Amino acid sequence: MQAFRIWDVNQKTFYLRNNQLVAGYLQGPNTRLEEKIDVVSIEPHTVFLGIHGGKLCLSCVKSGDDIRLQLEEVNITDLSKNKEQNDRFTFLRSDSGPTTSFESAACRGWFLCTALEADRPVSLTNTPEKPIMVTKFYFQQDP
Repeated sequence: MQAFRIWDVNQKTFYLRNNQLVAGYLQGPNTRLEEKIDVVSIEPHTVFLGIHGGKLCLSCVKSGDDIRLQLEEVNITDLSKNKEQNDRFTFLRSDSGPTTSFESAACRGWFLCTALEADRPVSLTNTPEKPIMVTKFYFQQDP
């Protein structure tokens, strides 16, 4: 497992608010709220993403026609033991120059995104080309 810093192209970083992952501008003492993303690589461009030492993992959940991102209490290192069953936790990582995007393996065509406004939940979108959501992130290994 490796820890990464993640922020969108508008410089919003991820943090937890009321057990929900949100993206916003953290300054001063609030910068300590920034969540590092824990990453376990499964294959060259396939990853599990988590926070809090890999104890909370990002997953793509389909409920009827609704597809949403949620945090699940699962140990990230246990996920690789049953890859077929854990598709909802799997993201396809695509690097394009300095930025990275993450597509859900369980819900193809849905991408990790942030809203243009600050302090909104991190979510998923199936229209990455529309300028209402941000799907490009800077993703840098934490030293």
